Amino acid sequence: MDAPSPAPVPASLKARIRTEIERRILSGEWPPGHRLPVERELMAQYGCARMTVNGALAALVEAGFIERRRRAGSFVRRPPLRSAALEIPDIGAQVRGSGDDYGYELLERVRRRATAAERAALGLPAGAVVLWLSARHSAGGAPIAYEERVIPLDAVPEAATADFGRDAPGSWLLRRVPWQEAENTILADVADARLAERLGVPEGAALLVVERRTWRAGRTLTAVRTWYVGARQRFVARFTPAGAQDEAHD
Repeated sequence: MDAPSPAPVPASLKARIRTEIERRILSGEWPPGHRLPVERELMAQYGCARMTVNGALAALVEAGFIERRRRAGSFVRRPPLRSAALEIPDIGAQVRGSGDDYGYELLERVRRRATAAERAALGLPAGAVVLWLSARHSAGGAPIAYEERVIPLDAVPEAATADFGRDAPGSWLLRRVPWQEAENTILADVADARLAERLGVPEGAALLVVERRTWRAGRTLTAVRTWYVGARQRFVARFTPAGAQDEAHD
């Protein structure tokens, strides 16, 4: 006689484990690189089977919160900081990592209907509502970057109530909204009167511009244009040959 099938795992318990781990990560209690409790510790803490814990951890991996390393355990994922050409940078983390004091200032926040140009560029339907943001980033008290960003609220509804006066939108999106595809365009520009005022540079100063879009399931999550003061910014891209495989994870 076949053994009876195991009882289904309550979805609410998996969701609870995932939510509590996410909260600890997002609050900073478990910073990037922190090692999570091993599976047997989580099983004992929540009084559940291994497959329940595995399901919660798998969901956290898929959402980009943690990574699982063979024979080492599960760790809070570090933000991808090294390459603006190939990855999504967190400006604040880059500045702090270089040893400078980081500063961030939200300049404008407007909730409005998408313009015709935004609808065409981002694939938005008529009547789509977006959040438009402009912000300035600084290192050691000196401006290093100015950005203008559009977030479609049908794709990221939680952005409507996010406190972007405290949290830089790029950092907030990296932590909370997993993306599947990204496109970067890097070009040169010179500062006009508006950009010169916002970046504290003379008109005509050299600027590096990064235009970025991210998608999930075919929907645009954000589109941002960032102007960097050319003399204060350096991008490094480290990569492997096409076809190279990442380390396998359990």
